[in-house]
Parts: sequence; structure tokens; C-alpha cells
Amino acid sequence: MAHRWTNDLTRTDVTPRGLFMNRRQIIQAGGALGLAGLGGQAAAQDAPEPNSFEEITSYNNYYEFGTGKTDPAKNADALDTSDWTVTVDGLVDNPGTYPLAELIDGLTVEERIYRLRCVEAWSMVVPWQGIELKDILDRAGVQSNARYVAFETAVQPENMPGVRRGVLDFPYVEGLRLDEAMHPLTIMATGLYDQPMPNQNGAPIRLVVPWKYGFKSIKSIVRISLLEDEPPTTWNRLAPNEYGFYANVNPTVDHPRWSQATERRIGGGLFSSRQDTLMYNGYDEVASLYEGMDLAAQF
Repeated sequence: MAHRWTNDLTRTDVTPRGLFMNRRQIIQAGGALGLAGLGGQAAAQDAPEPNSFEEITSYNNYYEFGTGKTDPAKNADALDTSDWTVTVDGLVDNPGTYPLAELIDGLTVEERIYRLRCVEAWSMVVPWQGIELKDILDRAGVQSNARYVAFETAVQPENMPGVRRGVLDFPYVEGLRLDEAMHPLTIMATGLYDQPMPNQNGAPIRLVVPWKYGFKSIKSIVRISLLEDEPPTTWNRLAPNEYGFYANVNPTVDHPRWSQATERRIGGGLFSSRQDTLMYNGYDEVASLYEGMDLAAQF
């Protein structure tokens, strides 16, 4: 069952790729005069508009391909996505290793225009295409004692320079509480801007959890496991004082090395100011998931 969630951003908010890039060139070349020439468009900048395809695919984190923001775009062409399979195991009725096409066959692909907030205090707006994770988990048959969902990224040392250098303890692993995974906002994305998912953004299938910091949205998934106990996650295991298991966007809980109260919007232009970060990245409908929790301690 799809379409459980209604987007507050629509295609009218989407800036066509060519126009978006042209707008940036006008701003950079003309400064204030260029802004004045845009007229009503300048006044509409408060409306969230997706970043350009070029920005989304050339500025991101994917440590398997390097630690620099442009390394994934430079190196991810080598990722082998042919004959992709996803293993579904643990507390499920239908465990197995499934070809990706079979895993998602017949499930509804929806467009979700989501805000993306990185833990490093920068942000984007991305027009994803994907499937609600709940539909995949329902197909797997979640057993009654399952409480968490764990995910694992592909490891291809021959194709991933970051893996060869050991920049992290690979494979990259992440996890969600089951109610988070089953929430209508949580999707498994297979594309963006109506194109198949680019390698550097997590082809052929990745998790997107828009109210959490971006590192929770694990890329290039090869395993989904249903568990009773909270699973280890890569960044929480590496630096538990900096990266909690929940990693909800929270402007009142700073990273030990920087404030999370504001963020820098990628592509905002030379004169753009930082913007306030919203609790849960603006997705207040998930607040009920955390009632009674100390969000400063369970961060």
C-alpha cells in the first residue's frame, strides 16, 4: 500500500536543472543587479526548491570512494551494479537473497521531494524516486519479536578506493528502530530527478530517512536484517560521543565540534546566509515516535 504520506513540496517547487544552473550564473555574474532582474523569482527563494542534479551528484559523502566531497563523483563509475541482489534475513518469514528486480517487483515507486540535512551542517533538497520501506518489509514478513532493522552496504575493494585504504571499518552498516523503518516517510530510493540512482548517490538502491542526519541513509544496500536487539552502526561504533544511534536532526543538540542550530544550503550563492535548522528537519509528524525519550541523551 503506497501513498501513505502527502508531500509538502511539489513539482511546482522544482527548479528545472538548466534554469537552476542559469539562475546561479546570473547571481554570480550580476550580483545585486542580477537578483533585481529576477523579479518575482528572487522573492520566491524562501520556498524550498530542489538542488540541481549536478549539485546533488557532485557534492556528497560516500567514503567507500574517498573522503572528499567530489571523490564519489570521480570514482563511483567503477561500482558494479549488475546482477544486484539484496539479502533479507533475521526475524522474517521469507528470508533469502533476492535479485533487486524481484525484491521490488510490483511495488509502487513514488516521488518524494525531501530536505536532506547532513550532520556536517549543510543541506540540500532532493527529488527522490523510491518505494516505502514498509512495503518491502511487509513482503518479507516481519516476525513479532523483531524490534530493529539493520542495513549493510556493498563492499567491492577492486572498485572502491576508500575500501582499499581502510578509511572506515567496512562494510558500512546502519540501523533503525522498527517503528522508524515502518514510518511512511522512510523510503528505499532507486532514483532521483526521474533518472536511475547515480552510483555516487547510492545506486542501485539506498535508504532515505529525511528527519535524520544524512549518514543514516545508507547507500548501495546489499543486506536488510530484522533483529530483536539494537544493531551496531558505523559512525556510532567509531565515535559514540559524536554520532548517536538515532541521529535525529535536532538544532538544540550540538555536535561536540560544531553547532547544529543552523545550516548552509548547498547552491545558495555567494550572498546567501545560513538558515535555521528545524527540529526533525521539519518533519514534525515523526515527533510521536520519540515521546518520553531524552533526546539529548538518546541522540
